[in-house]
Formats: sequence, C-alpha cells, structure tokens
Amino acid sequence: MNEELSYILVTPYTIAKSRTGGVISRLLSRLDLELVGAQMFAPTKEFAEKYAEIIRTSGTFTRQLTGELLSNYVLENFSPSTRRHRVLLMLFRGENATRKLSDIAGAIYPENRGLESITGETIRDTYADLIMDPEDPNKVRYFEPAVLTPRNQETALKTMRLFADFIKDEPTVIENMVYKNPKKIERTLVIIKPDNWRYASSRPGTIIDMFSRTGLRVISVKVHRMSVAEALEFYGPVKNVLRDKLAPVFGQKASEVLEREFNMEISDQTLRFLTESFGVEYAEDQFDQIIEFMSGRKSKDVPVDELNQPGSVKCMALVYEGENAVQRIREVLGPTDPTKAPGGTVRREFGQDVMVNTAHASDAPDSAEREMKVIKIQSNNCHQILDAYLKSVEG
Repeated sequence: MNEELSYILVTPYTIAKSRTGGVISRLLSRLDLELVGAQMFAPTKEFAEKYAEIIRTSGTFTRQLTGELLSNYVLENFSPSTRRHRVLLMLFRGENATRKLSDIAGAIYPENRGLESITGETIRDTYADLIMDPEDPNKVRYFEPAVLTPRNQETALKTMRLFADFIKDEPTVIENMVYKNPKKIERTLVIIKPDNWRYASSRPGTIIDMFSRTGLRVISVKVHRMSVAEALEFYGPVKNVLRDKLAPVFGQKASEVLEREFNMEISDQTLRFLTESFGVEYAEDQFDQIIEFMSGRKSKDVPVDELNQPGSVKCMALVYEGENAVQRIREVLGPTDPTKAPGGTVRREFGQDVMVNTAHASDAPDSAEREMKVIKIQSNNCHQILDAYLKSVEG
C-alpha cells in the first residue's frame, strides 16, 4: 500500500468568491482519502517566491508554459498587495494521495483534459478559468487555477517542507482586514459536527457553502478531534440548562408511568422526588450523550490521564468575521431542533434531532471567544502532521 500525505491549496480568489465550500464538497465526496488537517494562512512575498520557484523548476508539466503560468500566478496572487491574502491548506492522507488529488484538481490547458474534466467533474473545470488571446494562441489573457496541488510526490515533499517551515510560526487566525467600523465587527465560531464525517460525503462542503451566503469572511479553519476534557468544558454551560429544562419534564413522565402501572395517584412529594432523582439523572445522561457524540468517548469510561487525549471522532472548526456575525450565522444555521427550523437552513437540511443537529454556532460574541479558547483555535496541528510525515520519508 502506497500511503502518502499530500495537499490542496485553495487560492485567494477562490476563497474571496466563497467557492471554498464547493471545492471541499468535490474533494470529500469524490476521494477515498482522509482529510487530516486544514489551516488558513497568509503568505509573505518571500514564501510566494520560494513556492513559485519550486513550481517553475519541477519539470512535471506536459506543456513547458504550464510551469511558468502557475509560477507567475503564485508570484502575483500569493504575494501581499495592500495586505496579505488568505489561502487554505488542506492535508489528505491515503493511497496514492498525490495522484488522486492531481486528478480531481484537473488539467490547466483544455487539450490536456480528458472526458472526466469535459463533463464537469474536476475542480478546475468548474471553478478555474483560462482565457487565451484570440490573436495569439500562446498568450494567456486571464488565468485562475482555483486550487494548487503537486503532480508528483517529489514536488509534494519539497512544497510540504516549505509549508511546514512557514506555518509553524504563523497565526492560525488571519487578521488582514481593516474595517470602516471596527466596533461593529464580530467573530463567531462554527463547528461542523462529527455526524457529517462518518462517511465520504459532500455535506461539510455544502454546509460551508450555505454559510457563505452570509457574506462573512472565513478567517480560520481547523480539523479537530475534541477531547473529553474539551467537550466537558465546551458544553459545561449546557449542563444546568438541561437539568432545569428536562428534569421536571421527565419527573412528570415517570410519575405518569407509575400512576398507570399501579393505578394510583402520585403525591406532590413523590413527584418532587422523581424530578430530583430520575429527572436529574435523565438530564445528566443527555449531557453525557452530547459529550460522547462530540468526543467519541463516554466521559465516565475515560481515565483521568486520558481526558485530554484527542477524541476518536472528527469535526471542523471555522471562524467567521464581519458585522453582526453571530446573528447572521445563526439565521442560516436554524434553531436547535431541526424539525422546527425553517426551510433552507443548515439544520433543516441536514439535522436529525436536537443533539445530532449537524453544526454548532456561538450564540454571542463572548461565547465565541470562550469556545475558541476551549478548542484552542490559535493552535493548529498541520505543522506537526507535515513535520512527522516528512521525517518519516526523509529518514
């Protein structure tokens, strides 16, 4: 088995045009590779020059002009202008990862494209542009590749070493925008929950695409496995809410069952006892199910020394920025109960019930700040993933 680590870079233009969700949908639904990491970063001029040189000298393109075309694109579009631009790095692991990512990205020149690309199945066929000068067939008037990915493993290793060295000291939340009314700007956290990652599916990308209609900017992306300790802290404020809301309801239900079973009337004293015992226990069980859903492990079964270990299920965290970000995201998300969510909302489309409701979004700016700290949004493991893989293949 030839298991490799490789990458896709989503270009600044693709991100700015809110096409990231569509690209992710294509990647996740069409590949038997695992998405193991994602990080948004803002290249410097020096980074762009080094990356462009690797592309230009790789010698992996059918047409000689392709390398120059891509190299020049990186120099012009990755280098800062008035500010540094966002790119999104996604790391995929699996058998022949480099070839598979290259195939799904698609060819640059039309004559290099096969039937698959003609029918609109590659990323570049859908999102890229290559306009030639009608008077000079060798002159390119406009070029946008949508994504960048290496064509062979040798080039992948060179560029991934560049990425690893660069992103280890880079912030994981991009602050490259100056707003006219900065006091009106909010940040909010979105988590695409584990139920979207159980099998290969376009759902995570489609959800991101739905959130893009808010017009907000994505400034951080992270593939995360929530530990039990993180889940307990993240959902800690929910525990008392569940107890206050559910304990009386299920204390009453338990009372009604007993009255039917034994044909007797339950006293107020016994009802209070049922509420404070069975009702509270039921509410706490619901809380424990949330922890297990988000971390993949039952909190009661996890030894203390394993509470901070990464969970067994995956989610994706995104930070959105803009005016009224919290409200705008929650309007697209929909209410907690998917059955009560309006049509066209994320939870109406993909939610199952009040727990398996496909995505989380912060309910206030203060909540967003707290939640981002819990999942350590300022820390991203892409550097560690790259470094470990490169060390393993470099000997």
